[in-house]
Amino acid sequence: MFEPLPIDPVLPELVAALRREGRAVLQAPPGAGKTTRVPLALLESGLVEGRIVMLEPRRLAARAAAERLAEQLGEPVGERVGFRIRGESRCGKATRIEVVTEGILTRMLQSDPELSGIGAVLFDEFHERSLNADLGLALCLEVREALRDDLILLPMSATLDAAPVAALMGDAPIVTAEGRAFPVDIHHLDAPLPPRARLEEALADLVLKAHDASDGSLLVFLPGEGEIRRTEALLSKRVRPGTAIHPLFGAMEFKAQRAAIALPETGRKIVLATSIAETSLTIEGITCVVDSGRARRARFDPNSGMSRLVTERVTRAEATQRTGRAGRLAPGRCYRLWTKGEEGGLAAFPPPEIEAADLTALALELALWGSAELPFLTPPPEGALAEAQALLAALGATDAAGHITAHGRAMARLPLHPRLAHMLLKAGRQAAPLAALLGDRDPLRGAPCDLGLRLKALEDPLSAAGTANRGAIERIRKEAKRLARMAPGEHAPCSTAEAAALAYPDRIGLRRPGDAPRWLLSGGKGAVMAESDPLAGQRLIVATDLDGDTRNARIRLALPLAESELRGLFADRIGWHDLAEWSRRERKVVARQQEKFGALVLSDRIWRDAPVDALASAALEGVRELGLPWTDAARRLQARALLYRDEGGEIADLSEAALLAEAETWLLPHLVGVRTAEDIRSVDLLEPLRQRIGWDGMQRLDREIPGAFVTPMARKIPIDYSGDAPEISVRVQEMFGVSRHPTIGPRHRPLRVTLLSPAGRPVQTTMDIPGFWASSYADVRKDMRARYPKHPWPEDPTQADPTLRAKPRR
Repeated sequence: MFEPLPIDPVLPELVAALRREGRAVLQAPPGAGKTTRVPLALLESGLVEGRIVMLEPRRLAARAAAERLAEQLGEPVGERVGFRIRGESRCGKATRIEVVTEGILTRMLQSDPELSGIGAVLFDEFHERSLNADLGLALCLEVREALRDDLILLPMSATLDAAPVAALMGDAPIVTAEGRAFPVDIHHLDAPLPPRARLEEALADLVLKAHDASDGSLLVFLPGEGEIRRTEALLSKRVRPGTAIHPLFGAMEFKAQRAAIALPETGRKIVLATSIAETSLTIEGITCVVDSGRARRARFDPNSGMSRLVTERVTRAEATQRTGRAGRLAPGRCYRLWTKGEEGGLAAFPPPEIEAADLTALALELALWGSAELPFLTPPPEGALAEAQALLAALGATDAAGHITAHGRAMARLPLHPRLAHMLLKAGRQAAPLAALLGDRDPLRGAPCDLGLRLKALEDPLSAAGTANRGAIERIRKEAKRLARMAPGEHAPCSTAEAAALAYPDRIGLRRPGDAPRWLLSGGKGAVMAESDPLAGQRLIVATDLDGDTRNARIRLALPLAESELRGLFADRIGWHDLAEWSRRERKVVARQQEKFGALVLSDRIWRDAPVDALASAALEGVRELGLPWTDAARRLQARALLYRDEGGEIADLSEAALLAEAETWLLPHLVGVRTAEDIRSVDLLEPLRQRIGWDGMQRLDREIPGAFVTPMARKIPIDYSGDAPEISVRVQEMFGVSRHPTIGPRHRPLRVTLLSPAGRPVQTTMDIPGFWASSYADVRKDMRARYPKHPWPEDPTQADPTLRAKPRR
């Protein structure tokens, strides 16, 4: 008889919903029993014809779930319940429930889209929103729509908002189960950790405090293996006798993982675990949780070209999930390595992996499937997907139309990042150790950049004794053997550097001139290396791992590459290019012919017969950098044209933005022979601007917005258009007889007139000359007659003749 679990009361409702709709979403908190009970309930109901496939996010969880299910049936794994994970399968002809890791489902769908022999697919822990789970659900929904309307689909989640998932599945019914959790007393730090505090030391202190204050076993959450090993070393010296310490992380041997999960034979245990222990796994005897507040997530690192695990603060949902592990058996405690006040700064949920991870593998799966238009719960970001598709094209996985090639199909069959799959297919078995090494964490952290040192450590672990991570070395060696069995047979001899270049054609670096070890990468980015590194003097390298700096990334792993190797590998991508461009550094046009691989210039020579139009186009880039070479006359013409447009007139746009944007059409023909910044400054813009306006436009402009005002004495006085109103300055006597104020433009905008004395000093500024004659002129006349008695100052200036002369002598 099964032990009662909280999920049991809703199982009939769940089976009925699936029988009626063929799809549903199950919400059940951690510990409710969904992993343990739901597959068996479907099996016993007779609803499912064929196998029930249940997805788990991790290999350990898949194996453990299969063992628990088989145990409830009183059978060993491999009969009615089996599992399939990378590198291992325990299934037989009688298997009805198959627990698999999420990537296995993708391979099943790609090889058999109808999922022949499978009646139901269960997505356990779907709230983790892994990339493979999102893809698997999207593919299954399309299969159900087009090929298998009888396929039963059931996402199962602990913390996810089920409504969006149900809506994606065509308004699938939501079934909710209550949990059975005992209360957990949560303890926070009194004060934040000092900025330079070491995580492991602070956590070890907190673990010992929790150990002394509780009776059962402890589950301690840390971000990764390195932190686990360092905390283990600190605790082993201080923990009381009788308490066993067990690491628990994904890369461990299964035997060690099983020991961490099982009840301790005697005494108590402290399990130091990654987020692998947050869900799915039942770890016996835990009554106390210690949470470091850190989690490691996959984030796409454009500098390494692949996803990288980064350490981040946990989210509130993850913290709640971890806390719940202490309340499964009895009331428990949770100690958090942060203050109550810091809790408000935590994000609510972790982001879906599809938003932040490398999408190259996803792009390859979509190309293999034949469509990128799938019903994703969270669509892949367009920019990241486009980058991934460009990389696939560069690796030969897709053709010019984006369709998968035979090489791409072969890449998809390998359990590797597409970069490494491409390398293994092209270089063969000899590249298996390098593929395994590049797909794992660096086993010689702190060593020089040379990947050759790591490969030597794989061949002879004793050569790196004391500096190598022995567990990582053995794991990589084992993976290399597995990959060698998958690799194609005989290939031409290929150096390690050539193999790395196949995987990273965009990370081939050419050393820049100068003493500092700096390289330009073929993809266009910069990279630097410590001057003391043995590879610092290499002209060409392949950089397989860099830090996150977007301008000059620091190289962490690399190999030296001979130019002959580069030319042998990429002869079809190396070619001569004619280049005429503006040099910002030299401030002149530079015309070169360059032999290039990507952004790398392998050979360079002067382009002696460069066409005139190419040189002029380069000079135009100089104009855009330095700015248009304005003269006073050109500025006046611009001001007139802009005013005319303001008045509603039809004329070419002479605004700065328009002139620069359309410079090819009006300025380029006038840049013949222009090569330097000095040449640019000497270009006269007046005639090019006149030509841009055109003959008809200039006629309208001269008529409506003239460049000069013609006085009653037929003198032309330039109009200043630089202020808020067009303006002229003219002597008072020259305006005698004017009874209407001068205006310009279609809207008859009045000129601002500054009237001058005979000595050329301002007397009055007005925009209403008739008003001036009728008002202020009398006072001006009185003053001017006293100062300039030899000049005429008539009482009625409207009736006087304009003049610039003094009174004739009598």
